[in-house]
Order: sequence, then C-alpha cells, then structure tokens
Amino acid sequence: MPSVLEGTRVLDLSQGAAGPIAGMVLGDYGAEVIKVDPPGGEWGRNLGPPFVGGQAAAYFGMNRNKRSVVVDLKRPGGADVLRQLARGCDVLLESFRPGVLDRAGLGYDVLSADDPGLVYCSISAFGQDGPWRDKPGVDGIVQATSGIMSVTGEPDGSPVKVGVPAADTMGAMAAVQGVLLALLGRQRTGRGQRVDVSLLDAMLMFQTVPLSMFLASGASPGRHGSAAPYAAPNEAFPTADGYVMVAAYWPDRWRALVAVLGCPELADDPRFASGADRVANRAELRAELSPRFRALPTAHWLAALGEADILCAEINDYASLARRLEDVAPGRLLELHHPVVGPVPGVAVPARLSATPAVPGRPAPLPGEHSIEILRDGGYSDASIGDLLDSGVVVQLTPEPAAAGERSTSTWTS
Repeated sequence: MPSVLEGTRVLDLSQGAAGPIAGMVLGDYGAEVIKVDPPGGEWGRNLGPPFVGGQAAAYFGMNRNKRSVVVDLKRPGGADVLRQLARGCDVLLESFRPGVLDRAGLGYDVLSADDPGLVYCSISAFGQDGPWRDKPGVDGIVQATSGIMSVTGEPDGSPVKVGVPAADTMGAMAAVQGVLLALLGRQRTGRGQRVDVSLLDAMLMFQTVPLSMFLASGASPGRHGSAAPYAAPNEAFPTADGYVMVAAYWPDRWRALVAVLGCPELADDPRFASGADRVANRAELRAELSPRFRALPTAHWLAALGEADILCAEINDYASLARRLEDVAPGRLLELHHPVVGPVPGVAVPARLSATPAVPGRPAPLPGEHSIEILRDGGYSDASIGDLLDSGVVVQLTPEPAAAGERSTSTWTS
C-alpha cells in the first residue's frame, strides 16, 4: 500500500528544530520534502557538538527523508526560485520571524494567490499576531515564558528548564497536526489555508494538567522534583544502589506498596488514608518510605513491586535506555547511511500505522545536495539552472569520492 502522504510535496523553509522535525515526520509518512537551505546551510546544522561528518548529530536526527536545495534569498531572483518551487507543492513550512517572508514577496497572501490549495504553515515563538508577534524566542525563552520552569525542579531549588527542547518538539507535533488537518479540510473544500503555530501555544497545551489545576484553584502546583503535584506516592525513591520510580497512589496499590515495604500499618494512618491526605502530607510520607527503599538495591524492589502489580521502573540514563530498547522495543532507534558522511542516528516517529507505516529511508541531506534535481523537478530547464548556479542564486554541493577506507569530503560548486 502506498505511504499515507505519498504524492504530497512539502517545501520546508524552516530552520532549527521545530519546523525541521515537523518536515521530517511528514517525510517519514511518505511526503516528498524539499529542504531549502541558505548558503552555508541552516543554523540547525551547527547545533553541537557532537557532529557527524561536519554536521550536527542533532541536525541529522531532525531532517531525514528530505532533499536539499540551497537558495540565496538575498540575491536578486532568489525569491522567484522559491515562488516557483512553491507552485508545485502542497505544503509550505516556515519558521522565520513574522513578516520576513511577506517582505520577501513570499507571504501567504502571495503564494495562496498562486495556488489556492497551498497549506502554509508558519511556526514562530509567539504567533503571527498580538503584542508579542515580533518578540524573538527559542526553546529556552519559550519554556521560561510558558511557566513550565516554575513547576520543574526540586522544591527548594531554582527554576529548571526541561532537559530536552520541549517547546520545539511540541511545536513540531502541533505543526504536523495542523498541516494534516488543513490537508483534510482541503479534501472537502479544495482550498488550503494558513496554519499558525506558536511554540508558546504548544507549551500551554503541554501543561494542560497543571494549568487546569491552577485555573480552577488559583494555586500554582510549584516544584516537586520527580513527584506529581496531584498524587502520592508517585515519585522516585533512592535505593541502596540507585533510584526506583513508583506510582502507587490508587487505594489498592497504596495498600500493596506498604505491605511490600513491611509497614502495612501506614495504610490506615490518618495522615495517609486518602489520596488527598497523602498529597497534603507528602513530606511525612516520603520520610516514612524512603528509609525502607534505601535498605535494598533497585533490582530487589523492581522484582518485589512488580510481583505485587505496583507500577515501578528503574530510572534509565540514555546509555541504559539504548541497550534496553533493543530488547523491549526494537525499531525505535534508527541508523541510516549517508553516502558521504556514513552512518547517522535517529529516533523513529511515534505513531505506528499498521497499513501505511512510516518509512525513514533517506538520511538527512547535506546543504545543496539535490539542488539541480529539485530545480529540474520544479520545471527549470538546464540552461536556466546553469544561469542560477552561475549567478550564485542557487548552490549545488558536489561530493568528492572518498579514498578506500576514508570518509568523503564535500565541495561547493556554483
């Protein structure tokens, strides 16, 4: 069966993380994704160390299943090239500051007039309108603004940023959702539309649970480390050789937990009788349970708790996670081969479709790796392509063959 997005062409002008991840997800499900790089490549290629073949490992993880064309928007004719390429696309992704593409003659009004069916997705820090429209922001700035840093970290510690680019990743998934909904709408109406995705909006949705609690009560959940503000015990406890994460806040599992720990009397202790009591007296609860967990190693607790049907897990670092995924969830971590830089790593998309699964077949491109073939697909003659290369509006990367046993290098031709 064809991939679910086969026949859908995406022009990806985005840079960094949110837009590129969105384009990658669409590409994994069959869309043809054309990545537009500026001369020298987009800034996400430098998000390192570590680097793979001179490109950021993070870049390779966010840009598979794409072809790259380098277009210099600052040169006369650069915008015309992108306008021509957009005419042959179903979706445009961009992450410039609001108004930048309008000033370049590549805004939604212009491109939708060329093709009323175009789905034009703009990703920005704070949205395309409103008083913060022109406010710049990246993942950390949006995390700070969104309030999530006020609920992340230890209770007496400083505000902590989530240790992964949460705003970018949530923004990417919101963009994918918006694009797919707009494509579904186009099937019914024949017309595309503008999709406005802000990283701030994505982070608000990410915090649906704590924000709903705050809006109902007026009280901030605050910072609780590994614990959940709405349930206890639901946190990590230190063991003799590490930590174990425990979720035993349902009544039956709470009683099972204290039985396993050898303190069944705590089940009827007035301080811990109900879920609300345990949340209100979290410090006392932790003081009662922690010494018991510390007495024995993690492996003991995983076995004992598991046998009692108590939700628990060892806290993996990335090295142990990678080892265990091979056994318990194969296929989640990927390795694709690039003919120039060699093997490059990646992470599979999460939605596993039974009939039309994702196919992460093409590694992320080097900048300008496919410029000539993309222009040909866009209707340019070889003579016109030669003129664009000669003028520097478009740049083509020519990989140099590697000697036996060595990696290839890359050169720019224009």
